[in-house]
Amino acid sequence: MPPTSSAAYRLTGSARFSLAIRTGRRAGSDTLVLHLARPDDVEPPRVGFVVSRAVGNAVTRNRVKRRLRELVRVRREGLPTGSMLVVRALPPSAGASYSELQSDLARCLSRVTS
Repeated sequence: MPPTSSAAYRLTGSARFSLAIRTGRRAGSDTLVLHLARPDDVEPPRVGFVVSRAVGNAVTRNRVKRRLRELVRVRREGLPTGSMLVVRALPPSAGASYSELQSDLARCLSRVTS
């Protein structure tokens, strides 16, 4: 039975972020970069987000993060069990529409999961 709270899917700790970025597969687009690592765990897939100041001010960064969180939430059941996904927003993501982020995320996810 999959976990019901979003906290169960949250990637936390700099060590796990670093592991996913260093050892994972990478795919990028104009607006974001994805890193997917597949350690041998039986945990649910974990997802973390990196939205730096280069993206914009706090209001802009939070809007981008909320959009990405929702887009990933819809697709997280399709992620491999035990995987760690890091979604890094690039500066052009601040001006991207929801549908542009959606298509970029789908394209990058298909590349890293194949």
